[in-house]
Amino acid sequence: MTRQQVLDLYFMDARCKLIEIAAFLDRVDRGSGPADFRLTAFREAMQHLASGETGRASAVLTALSDPTVAPIEKAPGKGAIGAWVKTEA
Repeated sequence: MTRQQVLDLYFMDARCKLIEIAAFLDRVDRGSGPADFRLTAFREAMQHLASGETGRASAVLTALSDPTVAPIEKAPGKGAIGAWVKTEA
């Protein structure tokens, strides 16, 4: 596909998602109390969007994913939380 074709097909959807992200960040900023690790991971992931480099989707996914390979004995909760709690080694 040409860039024009990609823009014609996907621009409005991407525009909508970008506005939703901006609204989410506005709500977080208006909230009280400290943020947790998810906001840190989200902001790190967003930095990849402005990089101008290829592979942004992979970089964003990596920023939000647990890189460990060793199994854990017991899951800490019943569902996914969308970001990894990074610990200092």
